[in-house]
Amino acid sequence: MTPHTHFKLNTGAQIPAVGLGTWRSEPGQVRQAVSFALKSGYRHIDAALIYGNEHEVGQGIKDSGVSREDIFITSKLWNTHQPNVAEGLQLTLDALGTGYLDLYLIHWPVRLVPNESSPLLPVNPDGSRAVDRSWDQSETWRQMEEVYKSGKVRAIGVANWSIPYLEDLKKKWTVVPAVNQVELHPFLPQHALKEWCDKHGILLEAYSPLGSQGAPLMSDSTIQEIATKNNVSPATILISYHVNRGTVVLPKSVSESRIVSNSQVIDLSREDMDVLDGLAATGKAKRINTPLFGWDLGFEDWYKQ
Repeated sequence: MTPHTHFKLNTGAQIPAVGLGTWRSEPGQVRQAVSFALKSGYRHIDAALIYGNEHEVGQGIKDSGVSREDIFITSKLWNTHQPNVAEGLQLTLDALGTGYLDLYLIHWPVRLVPNESSPLLPVNPDGSRAVDRSWDQSETWRQMEEVYKSGKVRAIGVANWSIPYLEDLKKKWTVVPAVNQVELHPFLPQHALKEWCDKHGILLEAYSPLGSQGAPLMSDSTIQEIATKNNVSPATILISYHVNRGTVVLPKSVSESRIVSNSQVIDLSREDMDVLDGLAATGKAKRINTPLFGWDLGFEDWYKQ
């Protein structure tokens, strides 16, 4: 069976199954990476205001020569803009040089209060993050629904939202989130979250699918064995795992060779998928991205999910 190249959102739109992530892509590199990826066949770019590189992402899109209408562009509302979604969105649209987004996500279910320390990553005098613990996330979502109705974004969703936060939001939403983008890989499969999102028509997207520097995924012996059996690299196994699962995957690279190889997806056997699905429960559970918000994000511990 040929792996999916696209998935269908609850809006009816098609989203490419593999997208280019731009988190931690350095200035001077991300423009070329985006342009090369699009020229190489990618049609999905994942960006965010907090990454600090949306202007270069926009330049890379322009450099590619690919028509805007043929590209699926995602960005994310940063935490300090939660009280004014339209303002945060406009900053992103201006930086990217586009009149609309295909998908706009609330980056975290946490509001930060800007102060003299920083407009984006403010801290209190004691060094802790300046979090507004009284903020109602349903108000942010209400404003997300407004920008969706305006046509400036063609789908809305969330990122880094756990089941408790989604359950709470469900009481107020009139537009169901199209996407929940979270850290996903065989060491953090989030089975319960996927089941919940599947039930409600919310598509999961996987960031950090290959782990990051120092992460043990690529060197894991079981993953390497599956790669050898399928005559592909461990990276191809990790990327293919998500597409076979019915999940969008967002590998990030600025290396041309890896950008090309990261777009390659193979069909995995049920046996291989079962092994990958069960890795976390064997004691290998590991979260790569742990934010310093000093805030309980409601995710269950590791493989218990």
